[in-house]
Amino acid sequence: MLSPETLAAYRAMTPEERLKITFELMDQSSKWLLHGTPEQVDRKFKRLEMQNDERNQRMLEAFAFSMRAKPSK
Repeated sequence: MLSPETLAAYRAMTPEERLKITFELMDQSSKWLLHGTPEQVDRKFKRLEMQNDERNQRMLEAFAFSMRAKPSK
């Protein structure tokens, strides 16, 4: 979880500033992701895909739960 100060600073940024940070982080992480044998790189991307699928599934389950919990009008 980010601190309130970090969140406030992030919200105060312009879209261009946030995009610049995104590109910097992508540049740093791509060096790590692409380092190793083709098999190692493939495993890293498969693991990321698995983590993304798990995260998406949890979000869908939470959304479905929140829709069931809503009182009908």
